[in-house]
Amino acid sequence: MPPPRTKTSLGRSAAASGKRKSPKQAFPKREEHVLQSSIYHSFTSQETEIIRDKLLAWYDKSKRDLPWRTMACTEPDLDRKAYAVWVSEVMLQQTQVATVIDYYNKWMKVWPTMEDLARSSLEVVLELGGSMPRSADELQKLLPGVGRYTAGAIASISYGQVTGVVDGNVIRVLSRLRCIGADSSTLAVSDKLWNLANALVDPDRPGDFNQGMMELGATVCTPKKPLCTACPLQGQCKAYLKVIAEKESAVKTLIKKQASPIAKDVGDIEDCDLGPGLCALCVPTSDPWDSSLGVANFPRKSAKKPSRMEQTAICVWEKCGDHGELEYLIVQRPSSGLLAGLWEFPSILLDEKFTEQNRQHSLLGLLQDLSGHAVPLQKLQYKGEVVHIFSHIHQTYVVYFLSLNTTENCSVKTEETERPLTRWVTKKEFLNSAVPTAMKKIMKLCESHGSSCTAVNTSKKRKGDLAKVQLPSGRIKTEKGKQQSIQSFFKLATEK
Repeated sequence: MPPPRTKTSLGRSAAASGKRKSPKQAFPKREEHVLQSSIYHSFTSQETEIIRDKLLAWYDKSKRDLPWRTMACTEPDLDRKAYAVWVSEVMLQQTQVATVIDYYNKWMKVWPTMEDLARSSLEVVLELGGSMPRSADELQKLLPGVGRYTAGAIASISYGQVTGVVDGNVIRVLSRLRCIGADSSTLAVSDKLWNLANALVDPDRPGDFNQGMMELGATVCTPKKPLCTACPLQGQCKAYLKVIAEKESAVKTLIKKQASPIAKDVGDIEDCDLGPGLCALCVPTSDPWDSSLGVANFPRKSAKKPSRMEQTAICVWEKCGDHGELEYLIVQRPSSGLLAGLWEFPSILLDEKFTEQNRQHSLLGLLQDLSGHAVPLQKLQYKGEVVHIFSHIHQTYVVYFLSLNTTENCSVKTEETERPLTRWVTKKEFLNSAVPTAMKKIMKLCESHGSSCTAVNTSKKRKGDLAKVQLPSGRIKTEKGKQQSIQSFFKLATEK
C-alpha cells in the first residue's frame, strides 16, 4: 500500500488537505522551441491524477529491491543519501541493473561517503566540503558531469524536490502514452517530453513517481516486445488504444459483424486534430505508422549520423625510474570537452593532409614543449595503430614509443599555467589513474612490442613487480564501441 500522504520534514504538503500542490519549477525558465501540436499529445488534469495513482500503486507492489533504493528510504543523512543515489545513477548509465548491484555494494563499502571517495583520489576536484547541493539546479551547476536528468533524479529521490526526469525509459513511456512520433532526439521534442514529465510528477512522492516511470520503462514498456497487457497505464496509453482499435477494425472488416466486447471498452479512439503532416509531434508522413510494430512505433529516432573520422598521433614515453621501475608520462586533458579531466599519453590531433614526416615533427614538438628537452627523431619508434570508437568519433591513434636511458634526466615542468598538467607514473599508478580505455589499449600494444628498458631490468625483483600488475580482466572498448566492463573498476582496489 502507498504510504499515507502526511507532512514530511521536507515540508511537502499532505494530501489530507484535499488539494495537490502544483509542481515547482526545478530549473530556471529557459527558451522553449514552440511546436504546432494539439492537446492530443498532452495530459488532462483527470488523466494526470489517474496516472499518478495507478503508477505509484504499481510501483509499491512491483518495484525491484535495489540497494540504492533501500539507502534512499532508510538513510537519515541527506548528504549520504544524495551521494548514494548519485553513484547509482552514474553506474547505471553504462551497465545493466543486475550487473551494477554487486559492484554498487562494493563501491559503497570502500567509499561510503563523498569525503572517503575524495581522499582516495589522486586529484581532489570537489570543493563542496562533503555536502551535496540541495536542488536540481545547484546539482547541475556544481557537480562536474551531472546533467539535467541526473540532477533531477538526485533531487527528487533524495530531497523530495518536485521535478520530473527524462531518460531513455521515460522517453519511451511518454512517447507511447501520448503517441509522440516525432524524432525524440530533437531539442523541440525533448522540451515537450520534459514538460510532460514535470506536469505528471506526483507532488507528494516525486522520487517514487520518477523511479516508477523508469521502472515501468525498464520492465514493462520495453523497446521490443512490451508487456502491454501487464501495464498499469494501458487505459491511458494512446498507442495501446490505437493498436486495439486497429485490430478491432480489422476484425470487423474481416468477418463483417458487430465489434467484440473489447471494442466496447475501447470506444472511439480520437486522432490528432491537426491532420496528417501538420502536427510536429505526430508520426511523420515520410515514415508512417507500421501496424506490425504496434506500440513499438514509438518513440522515433533520426538516422544515426556517420562518425567523424579523426587521426591522432600519440606517444608512450617510457623511462626507468629512480628505483628501477618503469615510468610513463601522462598528460591531463582539458576540464571540458571530450574525456574532460582524464589522463592520457601525450598526443596531438593530426590534419588529414599530414605526411609521415609532418606527423613525427608535430609530435616531437609537443614532447619538447612538455619536457623542455630536445627529443631526437631517431628515438621515436612507430608501434602501430589503435582504433577506438566514441559515440560520434571514429578515432585512429597512430602510436609511437619513446624510451629514455636511466642516465637521462627529463624534468617535466608542471608549474606554468600555459602547459597542461603532467606527471610520471608507474604502470600500477597508470592503471589506478583516471585514464580512458583507449589508453589501456595503447599500453597493451606497446607492451606486445617490448621496450628497451624492459630488456635492461631483468632482475627477479623487477620481474616479480611486473607480474603483480595486471590489466583489468573486464572488457575494454573495442572497434565496435563496447564499453569497458564495470569489473575493471575493482580489479586493483582489492590488491594489497
